[in-house]
Amino acid sequence: MSKNTANQPSQKQSKWALPTIGFVVLAFIIGIFFLKRPGESNAPQTTPAAVKTPETVYADPNLAPAPITRPASEKLTMEVNKAVMVTAELDFGPKVPSIAQALNEIDRRYQPADGQGRTFAILDAYGEPTPTGKLHISMHVSSEKPGHGALVFRRTGEILWDSAITPVPGAPSGKNLTVQIGEPQKASWMVDGSNGATSILDAKLRDQPMTVRDFWPDGAERQVTFVYSACGCPVNVMVRRLGNRTVRTKELPVIFPDDPAAVETIKALMKW
Repeated sequence: MSKNTANQPSQKQSKWALPTIGFVVLAFIIGIFFLKRPGESNAPQTTPAAVKTPETVYADPNLAPAPITRPASEKLTMEVNKAVMVTAELDFGPKVPSIAQALNEIDRRYQPADGQGRTFAILDAYGEPTPTGKLHISMHVSSEKPGHGALVFRRTGEILWDSAITPVPGAPSGKNLTVQIGEPQKASWMVDGSNGATSILDAKLRDQPMTVRDFWPDGAERQVTFVYSACGCPVNVMVRRLGNRTVRTKELPVIFPDDPAAVETIKALMKW
């Protein structure tokens, strides 16, 4: 398992507003609002499981031979509004699931310092089966508020990531969705949602006298970048325009698995 700190983009971005979690978004929203994070008001709080150091495992309990010891997972510390990449190989048995299915078997454990809400979010995830029949998975994790966070593989209890999250004075707490479209081997352009477009193709390009429809040729594949995180980290997907709609040309990465309202907004905007 490896963990690498992700870089934060510094470019100023045009913002798309999102509704409160739990409300299915069918229209593209004008203006800038903060999205309430899931569980802030009434979701039950989950405390990370206690970790024993070391854990003792016997090969045969009836014979009680000399124990094999396994050290506890490495405990980390990171600041609010930062990100790490958590990578692991998971054993699901003879049938290896998809990345989306595997994410449902990875528990998110939050212990917020203020006792409310969550402390981190998975932004995207990708991976593939290994030659040995396991699933190699990488998860982009963004810290959101002070406290503690952990990712645990439910089948085995393996701790994939375990971190204290420390505060940063003056760190912003809100998140807004921004969208950027890139030309092959050229610059990327920010999408401006101020005209209230309900389709990405009818939205304008920021600082350009054209709509996305004029900019994006029918049948062309483009990299579309979404930013919806406390860390400001980009999530990139490959997308093809087909007439008045768009389609993803690659299944991975799984995007924003912890923010279903953001995903619904994106689907409505992209006409997926």
